[in-house]
Formats: sequence, structure tokens, C-alpha cells
Amino acid sequence: MGLPDPMNEPLPTPLEDRPHKRRPVPLALLVAMRPKQWMKNLLVLAGLLFTLDRRHPLNDFQLVGGGFLLFCLLSSVVYLINDLVDQESDRRHPRKRRRPIACGELPPKVAIAAAVIFGAIGLGGAVALNPMFGAVAILYFLLTLGYSFHFKHIVIIDVLVLAAGFVLRAIAGVVLIQAGLSNWLILCTLMLALFLGLSKRRAELIAMERSGATGTRRILNEYTSGMLDQMIVIVTSSCLMSYSLYTIESDAAARHHYLMVTIPFVIYGIFRYLYLMHRHMLGESPDAVILEDRPTLINIALWGVTTALIVSHVFDPLLSHLTH
Repeated sequence: MGLPDPMNEPLPTPLEDRPHKRRPVPLALLVAMRPKQWMKNLLVLAGLLFTLDRRHPLNDFQLVGGGFLLFCLLSSVVYLINDLVDQESDRRHPRKRRRPIACGELPPKVAIAAAVIFGAIGLGGAVALNPMFGAVAILYFLLTLGYSFHFKHIVIIDVLVLAAGFVLRAIAGVVLIQAGLSNWLILCTLMLALFLGLSKRRAELIAMERSGATGTRRILNEYTSGMLDQMIVIVTSSCLMSYSLYTIESDAAARHHYLMVTIPFVIYGIFRYLYLMHRHMLGESPDAVILEDRPTLINIALWGVTTALIVSHVFDPLLSHLTH
């Protein structure tokens, strides 16, 4: 019997087509905190991943782990606040109407109390962990709050602010282990975040046009699918070029000559995401694509393992033999 082909795995089912049962309040609170979105905070680990050739004390790993958890808590607080602000418009959205606050499973008073408590723990813990890390965490928190209340209503700025949140996550991880801040890390993170953000906007716009729910997101009326497609083409090219140049021209590339081996994983990941967005309309939920699409999961795992092995110089003897 042959092994199953991961490329023929069934695609994720759109959230609005999945059965739904009423959840108890504790579970509704957990769902409202969006644990699937916590994977975005893995960017806190980026600084550690690309400096595995350094001798890191155990404390560095503990710091980064703690920073990841604190960013998960802070991002969940922002999601709770965002859902409180948007509960009326969410009720008119074909997918977002199932969010716990919008559908009445999570009382607003409980969500407010949880946001206050978790926010205090997250910000206080960040400052206690490392003052500079705390400063970055506070900036991230204020920026994302600003997005919830104001920036998400300003065309183009809305996507740029979302991308800035990704960049701050990466910077926070670097600050924790006191590694040198790489311009390449900022550039690659920014381009990838813009790619995901614009793809999400395009999917939201298409979903709104198909459902006829034109009042769900005012900002979407400022975009057109053609304009977003042009922006995505520009950002996709910039993302691939930035990462490719990083693996060839950066200080890290000078220390790890085989980083360019990871370029095909990045190309496949972006092309797979574009395929899912255009052919299966899944770009509205990046978490569903990344967590539930098996080829994407395998690709991310292979990229991570390959990068770690290259940075750790494990592959050096083999690759040196193959290239000479």
C-alpha cells in the first residue's frame, strides 16, 4: 500500500459551512480569545531561530517562551476588545456572526472583565520579563488597540498597521535575547505580513460581494478586487525577492552559506496560499489555511527544520560535499 499523497488532502471547509453548537461561557471565552491566531506570535521565536549558531543559555529559551505566551495573552485581549466594538457589524457577517460575543454566547460584561484582567497580566508580565521587551509589547498593544478603534477604517493604513504588528512581534523576540536587530528580518516580516493582510482583504471583499452584506465592513468599500490584486502582485514579488536576497547577501548568509536552500519552501508556501485564495476562497482566514491545510503545514515544518539545521551547521559537511 502506498503512502497517502499530502498534496491530495481535502481542503479546509469554510467556517460558515461548518455545524455550530452553542458553547458554555468558559469555552466561548476561550474561542473569543482566538487561540488559533496565537501562531502569529511564533514570530517572537524568529530571532532565536536565526541565531542558533550562538551559544544560548537556557535562560534565553525560557525568556522567548515567556515572551511568546505574553504576546498570546495581549493579542487575545485585543481580539476581545475588537469583538466588543464590532459585535453589531459581526452579526451581519456570514462568518463572523458566529463569534461568541456576536452570537450571544459570551456576555459583554464577562468579555470586558477578562480583557482588563488579562491585559494587566500581559503588560505587567512583559515589563517584568524585560523592560525593553515591555516597551515593545506596550507599543504593540497600543497600536493594535488603535487599529480596533480607528486605523481599520482608513484605507491602506489598515493593512500597514496590521503588518506593523507582525514586525513588532519579531523585534520583541530579538530584544529578549539581546541579539542584533537585522534589517532583513524587519523587511522580510513586513513583506510577508503585507502579503497576508492584502490577501485577507481581498477574500473579505469577495465574500462581501457574494453575500450582498455590504454594510459589514465599511473599509472594504474603499477597495476593489483589481486594486488588491495589483497590490498583492507587488508585495508577492517583494516578499520573494527580500527573502532570496536575505539568504544570499545578509550577515546571516555570510555565516550560513546554504540558507538559499530554503528559498523553494518560501516560494511554494506563497504560491500555495495564492492557489487556495483564488481557487477555494480561503484567504479570509489565514489561520485556517496555515493550520488546517496539510501541504502548507508540511511545508512550514520542512522550512523550519531545514533552517534550524543549516543555522546549526548540521548540514555543512553534506552540502559541502555535494557542491564540490
